[in-house]
Amino acid sequence: MPSDQVMPKFARGQLHSGGPNGPVVRTRSQAIAIAASERDKEKQNGGVYPEPKGTKKLAYRRRS
Repeated sequence: MPSDQVMPKFARGQLHSGGPNGPVVRTRSQAIAIAASERDKEKQNGGVYPEPKGTKKLAYRRRS
């Protein structure tokens, strides 16, 4: 998730540590650490958040 989405998700109580199935983040300091980590990923990737491994955008074609 892009770093600008971390704190709003934390405020709504929807931020998970370790992936979508991990435990919900309860402390502000842990949310800040996750935001910093996400920011570092963006910097390494040229300012763009990398797609998670194992996910591909599928191109759906309309059957005729």
